Amino acid sequence: MARPVEFEYNDVLNNAMEQFWREGFEASSVQKLLDVTGINRGTLYNSFGDKDTFFKACLDHYNKMIAKDLDASLNNADLAPWAAVEKYFDLTLLSVTNKQRSMGCLLVNSFCESINYNKDIQKIVRASFAVIRKALVKRLKDAEKGGKLKKGVSADFAAEVLMNTLYGLRVNSRDGKNAKALGELVQFTVSSLQ
Repeated sequence: MARPVEFEYNDVLNNAMEQFWREGFEASSVQKLLDVTGINRGTLYNSFGDKDTFFKACLDHYNKMIAKDLDASLNNADLAPWAAVEKYFDLTLLSVTNKQRSMGCLLVNSFCESINYNKDIQKIVRASFAVIRKALVKRLKDAEKGGKLKKGVSADFAAEVLMNTLYGLRVNSRDGKNAKALGELVQFTVSSLQ
């Protein structure tokens, strides 16, 4: 009788997600995925499917991380709108490890890579960005109602500015900008919208 496959599902997903995050979809060969996860080819295909399906599972895993950060910041009704925005940037960019910050963002990296031409994955990545944007718009509408959004700036436009800032900061973090420099850019952007 064949021995049952033994591995920790979340550990495998974390390691594969980090591989995709660090090197991208194209550069993450099946062999590299096997090496970083410690599973064999048969286990990969039987438990996770092909490379595309495995990548989608990693994106789903990443989206769960995003949801946790959103719940602690933008979706946290106990925080004032701008405090929630600042906390989101802090949780996702400024107070993460240097290693994680240097990898940028799995979503931004994937969107900039040739994976952009894969329509299924493109939809997943765009939907992930839409979740973040929706949470930003909600809090910025709260700021607008409270007179805490710069006059003449709509919540939708402010959300676009912050999303653009987020994308840029993720690329800058990959390029080696430290948390202090990134934090100054966040503060400047936030203060320009208040």
